[in-house]
Amino acid sequence: MQKGQTMSSIATAVHPVLGVAPAAPAEAAAYFRASLAFHADVSDVAAALAADGDPGFVVVDSRSTASWDQGHVPGAIHLPTALIPEQAEQLLDKSVPVVTYCWGPACNGATRAALALAELGFQVKEMLGGFEYWAREGLAYETWEGAARRAGDALVTPVDSEDCGC
Repeated sequence: MQKGQTMSSIATAVHPVLGVAPAAPAEAAAYFRASLAFHADVSDVAAALAADGDPGFVVVDSRSTASWDQGHVPGAIHLPTALIPEQAEQLLDKSVPVVTYCWGPACNGATRAALALAELGFQVKEMLGGFEYWAREGLAYETWEGAARRAGDALVTPVDSEDCGC
């Protein structure tokens, strides 16, 4: 160790994880609180939809008709992103929050849909993971042929529990 160096400065120079220091706790709390205001988890959306009564939000699938036909969240409203400006106000109530989704984490269609809805005055969140993680978690979905469900993927769902604990 050279004069003036600390173990901390040596550690950050060695790897990129701490190459940029973590945010101060108050800044981190504000960031993560804001993230939760903009995003919803697939499991949380599914649990809210499965509970008795009104979940307090509607789910919007922002994908194409062909994608919708392949599979979609039961009860979701099909509203492709390109059609939001002309159809959102006929299909949705501005007093009811909207949760958007698209294919999955590698697709930003739900983000674009959420932006378009927010610009029209809707309260909106994006469902992280999209339809991919809905299906990968073994949740029921609908196709043009009817109801479907696949086994949960052990990489994204608990094997011996209903709850992941997060």
